[in-house]
Amino acid sequence: MSSFKDLRIVDNFYQTSSFFPMPTVMVGTLSESGATSLGAYSLVAPYYIAGKDYYAMLLSCRNNSNTARGLLRNGKCSLNFIPDNRKYFKEAVRLGFPGDTTEEKMKRCIFTLEEGHMSRNIPEEKFPKVIAEAFQTFECTWMSQLDNAQDDKVQEEYEGPYHDFNGITSQFGAHFILRIDKILMKEKYYNAIIRGVKKKDFPPVPVDYGYRDSKNFWLSRFRRPVTEALPKREVDVASVKYAADRIDDKIKFTDEACASLVKVPRIFLTTALRGCVEWARNNDVTLITAEHMKIINDKRAKEKK
Repeated sequence: MSSFKDLRIVDNFYQTSSFFPMPTVMVGTLSESGATSLGAYSLVAPYYIAGKDYYAMLLSCRNNSNTARGLLRNGKCSLNFIPDNRKYFKEAVRLGFPGDTTEEKMKRCIFTLEEGHMSRNIPEEKFPKVIAEAFQTFECTWMSQLDNAQDDKVQEEYEGPYHDFNGITSQFGAHFILRIDKILMKEKYYNAIIRGVKKKDFPPVPVDYGYRDSKNFWLSRFRRPVTEALPKREVDVASVKYAADRIDDKIKFTDEACASLVKVPRIFLTTALRGCVEWARNNDVTLITAEHMKIINDKRAKEKK
């Protein structure tokens, strides 16, 4: 006998047929007049996280929303992660209500808008502004060529055929794969990531549960996070050596170099070894030593910064 009940799956299942924790994000796009328009979204998630030429987010929204129209016209947006603050959440609910024009929504907006870094880097182009109160912002570009969505234009109604995963994907819906051009972080949290994050360093991140009934949006207030140590499952030097000897027929690793990789989780070991081999090829090295591993690790640390 199952301890679960079988709940009917309906439209907007993440809100109506489940309890699904989501981020609270204000998406900035450009209106027809070039002004920044803000819309509240929770259907925002990482999409490309590794192994591609770029990193990307996925945004799901109504295809007739101001946000969708802005992306179809301009292809640029800012994803602003707002902190846990009751007045900010109230404003997000107001800005997320459908049907209002950009002018109507933004006339009473309490958020402070400022130029992001993309407008500084490419001053000849127009970019949506970012929210100064956000603890982090992703400046993004819609990758319209994916799924052949580059010809999608703003329309009053959308008739099929629809795309599978990018652009106009249904009669009412749209999905946008957004290349991350910049991750902007407030200095306090930037320093924490660079120097090592502790409990006190986490921004006050709210979690919302979407529109769950006819009266209210629901949000979970931030609490200081708890920690749980990762399992200590180091591979031994012999295992690293075995894998290293088979990663390339010309480039080899000394035992000391292999010893520096014992803390790499087994599932990521091959990827780490390939990265070392790529560095060796670029630097005309055929035997990777402990000194070379230090150079490689220093390079990775600088790239992170």
